[in-house]
Amino acid sequence: MLNNTEALLTRPGKIQIHPAPMPEACGDMLLIRVECVGICGSDIHSFAHGPYIPPSDPNQKIGLGHEFSGTVVSVGPQVTAFQPGDRVVCEPGVPCGSCRFCLSGRYNLCLHMDFMATQPNYRGALTNYLLHPESFTYHLPDQMEMAAGALVEPAAVGMHAAELAQAAPGKKVVILGAGYIGLMTMQACLMRGISQIVLVDLMETRLAMAKRLGASAVVHSGETDPVSAVRDCLHGGADIVFETAGSQTTAQMAAKLVERGGKIMIVGTIPGETPVNFLSINREITIQTVFRYANTFPKTIDAIASRRLDVLSPVTRQYDYAEVQTAFEESLHSKNEIIKSVVHVGPSSPQFQ
Repeated sequence: MLNNTEALLTRPGKIQIHPAPMPEACGDMLLIRVECVGICGSDIHSFAHGPYIPPSDPNQKIGLGHEFSGTVVSVGPQVTAFQPGDRVVCEPGVPCGSCRFCLSGRYNLCLHMDFMATQPNYRGALTNYLLHPESFTYHLPDQMEMAAGALVEPAAVGMHAAELAQAAPGKKVVILGAGYIGLMTMQACLMRGISQIVLVDLMETRLAMAKRLGASAVVHSGETDPVSAVRDCLHGGADIVFETAGSQTTAQMAAKLVERGGKIMIVGTIPGETPVNFLSINREITIQTVFRYANTFPKTIDAIASRRLDVLSPVTRQYDYAEVQTAFEESLHSKNEIIKSVVHVGPSSPQFQ
């Protein structure tokens, strides 16, 4: 008899594990035993303040976590490509499939998206068992660790950002924010043949990791004027500036770093209003936001499996499922030390070295 539990946000700052119903596979759904879950910046925000978009029902259960890998336990009668025992990774967003954005292939912009840990259902991956549709589930290659599978999702964000920016050899790149998404974006740019990439951050741990993973230069924005330092490194401005920190300060900094005809890619989630002096960038600068990813998981899985994309080195903390409260507290309060945390939910998820 399988037993299920789920970690729920009971109030800001408090997450607890509760008994949960055991779902049953039907139709095109897979019943998946969750093995590993990555803690995302949006999860940390929800833990500290509640979801970005609060539910209308005050009694709505709030689950956290959307970066996960697992093992198939059972399959619905319409499933054809999976069987029990398969190791899998899932896209956490399930689009409607019929709106104009889905039909054009840009399903990340779906008008009726059901994305894990957010509206409308707030179902989180921090649970023992969950259901997911076959069409947004992928086989995990044998050579990939379960923890690496859980990190396909944030890596896909960086891959999508680099693709939208049309990153190509010869371009000069600045990435503002050396957190996990910034590091994944940097590696995606390296894979696309870019050699001049400067990472800017306030935290030594993150800058050291950026250098380890291939940054041509790093700038500590708390110790020097970052704009002058970056321009010195690149002998001028950048062709592409990625804002991955989710900060109004770095968004405004981007306008001071971009070259004429260049691009500013807003990857981070920036709250509130950010003033922009358009006169200062009135030289055919493109400003584009990046929202999750679309059609990116297969190429991201391949890049990780072939060791071209390192998703595990920036994982600085690991926790057991029972330690989920501690995992979130430390991810919130120890940002100087933690780049990325992974929670091991399943019994078959040994912690990697």
